[in-house]
Amino acid sequence: MKKRHRLSRSRDFDAVYRRGRSVSTRYLVLYWFLREEDDDAGAARLGIAVPRAIGGSTVRNRIKRQLREAWRVQLPETPSDYVLVVKPGLPEAVEARGFEWLTERVAEVLGKVAA
Repeated sequence: MKKRHRLSRSRDFDAVYRRGRSVSTRYLVLYWFLREEDDDAGAARLGIAVPRAIGGSTVRNRIKRQLREAWRVQLPETPSDYVLVVKPGLPEAVEARGFEWLTERVAEVLGKVAA
C-alpha cells in the first residue's frame, strides 16, 4: 500500500475517531470520516490500530501487514479517512482460516459502510 493511502499521524487518527462514524463486526471495527473535496487528491487513506491485548509485536505487525494487503485489493475511491481497529481473536482466526477469510471480513465491514 502506498504511503499516500496511509494515516500515520496521531491527529489524523483522532480526527477520524472524533468526527467520523463507525461500524463493527465480530473481529473488526471500522471508523470513517469523509474529507472535504479540497483535501489531498481524493485518495482514501487507512490507519490500522492493533491493541497490545492482541499479542506481541510480531503478531500485531503480521496482522497489520495482512490487513493492509486485504484493504489494498478493495481500496475505496472515496476521499475518506478510515481507521480499522482489530478486536481480540482475529489473529488466531486468520491463522486457522487463511488470508481469503480475512479479505472477506474486510469486505464485510466495508459493505456495512456502504449500507
